[in-house]
Amino acid sequence: MPGRRPLRRSAAGAIVAIIAALVLAADQFVKHLTIENLPLQEPVPVLGEFLQLYYVRNPGAAFSLGSDVTWIFTIALAVVAGVIVWKAFGLRSRLWAVVLGGLLGGVLGNLGDRLFREPGFPMGHVVDMISMPWMMPAIFNVADIFIVTGMISVALLVVVGLRFDGTRERDHVAVETDEEAEAAAIAESAAEHGRAAEPEQAAEPDSAADDARRADADGAPAAGER
Repeated sequence: MPGRRPLRRSAAGAIVAIIAALVLAADQFVKHLTIENLPLQEPVPVLGEFLQLYYVRNPGAAFSLGSDVTWIFTIALAVVAGVIVWKAFGLRSRLWAVVLGGLLGGVLGNLGDRLFREPGFPMGHVVDMISMPWMMPAIFNVADIFIVTGMISVALLVVVGLRFDGTRERDHVAVETDEEAEAAAIAESAAEHGRAAEPEQAAEPDSAADDARRADADGAPAAGER
């Protein structure tokens, strides 16, 4: 069954941009609602201990890590965003476009907090509000969800061998195998033609020898003339 045709680069870039914009908008909207409606650092049960809303301002990275080096995470987020945008220009894979779009949206969501929220550029604190105490002590947000799932998805796409151009590793191996088989067939055909030509070439000296013997026979005197 033939696979789907790869995307045009402009279409893949559009997918990345649209998904990133949607994720960024969702993240910032949830953060706005959190700031306007939730008390700071007070748990609000949603599904008991399974899911709670807990508004905090996080100076660290995703899941509250590294709160003492906020500026490093600001630089890291900016670098990651730049790399994703750069890679988006060469994409032709739908899956890669969706994954990188979600990852870019998550990165931009937290990067915007670092740049524009208190206490100021580039040390702004990220707004977190989702708590699942039964699973982990950390509090996270919508952007964190897309960052983590995006990184896991990137790892899976690398493992299965899906390239940015929409092809897979095994497709390249199959092409190389076909080329090698074609080259071998051409070489074998050339060898067969060479073997077929050898008897004709070998026959030429025998023909010349026969002509020489006939000429000697014609020029030799008959037995009664001696």
